[in-house]
Amino acid sequence: MTTLRLLAASGAISDATLNDSGAYARPASALRSRVAYAAAHVVPKVHADNTPGQPADIDWDATLAFRRNVYSWGLGVADAMDTAQRNMGLDAAATRELIARSAQVAREEGGSVVVGVNTDHIDDEHLSLDQIIDAYTAQLHFTEEQGAGPVLMASRHLARTATSAEDYRRVYRAVLDKATTPVVLHWLGTAFDPQLEGYFGSTEWPAAAEVLLQIIAENPAKIAGVKMSLLNAESEISVRERLPQGVRMFTGDDFNYVSLIGDSGVGERSYSDALLGAFAAITPVASAAIQALDAGDHAAYARFLGPTEELSRQVFAAPTFYYKTGVAFLSWLNGHQPAFQMVGGLHSARSLPHLSRIVELANASLALENPELAQQRWHGMLRLNGVDA
Repeated sequence: MTTLRLLAASGAISDATLNDSGAYARPASALRSRVAYAAAHVVPKVHADNTPGQPADIDWDATLAFRRNVYSWGLGVADAMDTAQRNMGLDAAATRELIARSAQVAREEGGSVVVGVNTDHIDDEHLSLDQIIDAYTAQLHFTEEQGAGPVLMASRHLARTATSAEDYRRVYRAVLDKATTPVVLHWLGTAFDPQLEGYFGSTEWPAAAEVLLQIIAENPAKIAGVKMSLLNAESEISVRERLPQGVRMFTGDDFNYVSLIGDSGVGERSYSDALLGAFAAITPVASAAIQALDAGDHAAYARFLGPTEELSRQVFAAPTFYYKTGVAFLSWLNGHQPAFQMVGGLHSARSLPHLSRIVELANASLALENPELAQQRWHGMLRLNGVDA
């Protein structure tokens, strides 16, 4: 029996049986029942100065190979978003290059890619509403030129500048007017970014949701969907039920995605599609679950995906904005990058016991793609930190 050495927050050491990998098969054809994007991260060069405040120096081979792997499982890629460390180490130059390179890989692989559009290339902390519109538009046009689908991310500039719900309506109205292809609107909650408090004009989600729905109702033909990342299933279901025909709800709820993606059987809008950082960490499992839905086997869907939700809750535990560390950690355990390193030194953002719990839950939910490799890497990390493994 092969075991995994685990480390508790108390310092206690225990062992768990190392499970075999899940018997997951890549899909023979396109996934049909849900549109699903894995929000992918970036891999830095091992020898780069991956310390706080330094510009991103990306290992493009590993970063793009990760995206090719996602496509091989039938999922789309959501790129240059918060998972890729927007506002947490991924500078403007690296963001533009990532978008261009990722869009090229999507064309080569025949995959679907959407990318983040923000205002973060402007260094000035405070901008006028007109400057915010111009900043959004510049990134929007660049994204469209690359052939990627735009995701209008929540802007810290707009959160700082807006004084009313009308300010949000004005900015989004102007940017959508300039869009030449339908966009996804992204509502990111304060668990992910505290600087976005009061987005869409209110700290209460029902009032903010009204503004979001008003923006969509003004021009539904310009909206492909909404990605909600509030970690609140009630708010997502409420908005989902009121979306116009043709506008998708993409769940960004890494705490409750199993029930939200699964069919509730209630109303015309009984499920959400997916745009999840969690799916970058559990890509084969997510693919198997959606393949099960394609086959009408809801029990298999729950059997595959259900156990991963506890793992995702650990990865996205408070402070949630450090979840990227867990995504990169699992990428390393699963052999998708040569070292557990992140842009800006963010690999240090979680404790060893926190990572141990991720290992434990990934093993339990059959999310370790190569269990022997994961064990070898994890035990080496423990020994490096003075823990007998």
